[in-house]
Amino acid sequence: MANAFFSDLLATISERGRTLLRRGEEPDGKQDASDLIELCEALLSGRGEASGTAMAREVLDGYHELDSTAQLTFFEYLARHYGPDRAKLAKAIESWRADPSDDDASDLHFASEPRRQELFRRLNRAPGGTSELVRMRADLLGLAKGRNDLDGLDRDIVHLLSSWFNRGFLVLRRIDWSTPANILEQIIRYEAVHEIRDWNDLRRRIDPIDRRCYAFFHPAMPDAPLIFVEVALTETIPNAIAPLLAEQRELTPIERARTAVFYSISNTQRGLGGISFGSFLIKQVAEELRRELPKLDTFVTLSPVPGFMQWLKTANDVPVSEEERELLQNLDKPDWFENAELTSQLRAVLEPLAAHYFLRARTPKGRLIDSVARFHLGNGARLERIDWLGDLSLKGLRESAGIMVNYLYRLDDIEKNHEAYANDGEVVASSAVKKLIKGEGRRLLDMRLGS
Repeated sequence: MANAFFSDLLATISERGRTLLRRGEEPDGKQDASDLIELCEALLSGRGEASGTAMAREVLDGYHELDSTAQLTFFEYLARHYGPDRAKLAKAIESWRADPSDDDASDLHFASEPRRQELFRRLNRAPGGTSELVRMRADLLGLAKGRNDLDGLDRDIVHLLSSWFNRGFLVLRRIDWSTPANILEQIIRYEAVHEIRDWNDLRRRIDPIDRRCYAFFHPAMPDAPLIFVEVALTETIPNAIAPLLAEQRELTPIERARTAVFYSISNTQRGLGGISFGSFLIKQVAEELRRELPKLDTFVTLSPVPGFMQWLKTANDVPVSEEERELLQNLDKPDWFENAELTSQLRAVLEPLAAHYFLRARTPKGRLIDSVARFHLGNGARLERIDWLGDLSLKGLRESAGIMVNYLYRLDDIEKNHEAYANDGEVVASSAVKKLIKGEGRRLLDMRLGS
């Protein structure tokens, strides 16, 4: 109700502002970037609240009329001409040098702010402005690939969006079968890990007593989940995804559930890329579940390994012999996992390689290769177990030879694990995973010695 009232109020102010502007009928033909820049200049120079809100709406409406070429021209202009006021900045620098006081430092800070940041703030005042700017940033990400000259513009948008989408503004809501259909449709559309095939498939994931789904919402975008997580309540830690998603499965009686399995986390807003909500979501959902079901004592993921096969095929430092590399070529066969003997041979090679991939392999910049691993380990999880043939879907076989992993969220250890990873790059792993590395070392040494 409060959000609806606020939106109606903004719309009323905007409409009154349009009257005050007396802009008359809009010209025929499509909006171009120069018209939009002219409107932006007027918006920045204006003082009236009503007229400013209306003009912000006109800028956003005009932006929608631009094709991708005109959008790029618009972004290029903002990047080149909407930086800091150089004369004001130079004056502030000289003042600071002459007398480096707190007041001068404050003046220097404000003088160094790009004009485009104030432009985005004013655009945000328009009805629906926040969601429009998120979509605008999504356009920028698509158009700016390989364009270093637009990096500053993107940083400015991210700076503001990071403030506006601060954790303190986010609202956690449970998604169930009574959730409005327009939101449920977005859950189907944006599921990025395990495709939701239809409404029946969705219902199996959110309606049974042993299933949960939660999402973060922002007050300015009440009908758009920003990120959501799907949870299975089980008795033990699972090692494969198919039983969790099976159409015909036995429900876990809620009184016997001891494990909460986060098996899918999906972002919905490309324009918020790089602004992380996932760590807050997992921790808050864990607390929510623990309050609802005090007997839950294990919080774990069942996660994909999207970068494993790419590393295996392209990296120069994969520790395999020529004989093993020849064996790995069998992974190109679509039904290799149906051959028990071949599967056993591949497992002896791939499990130690997966442990090496997580514990030792790094990018040239020293980062973990796997994006999912970076996310969970950075959040303070422990690499608990490597699950052989955990995902036999086409995507799972293509990306990770069917391997999945469990990351364990032990709430008392999250901060300690996070610090170990953030400060020292240490991957906190179970002894079972570490032993796989030791087994790999012994195996390779025996092979080199000819034993």
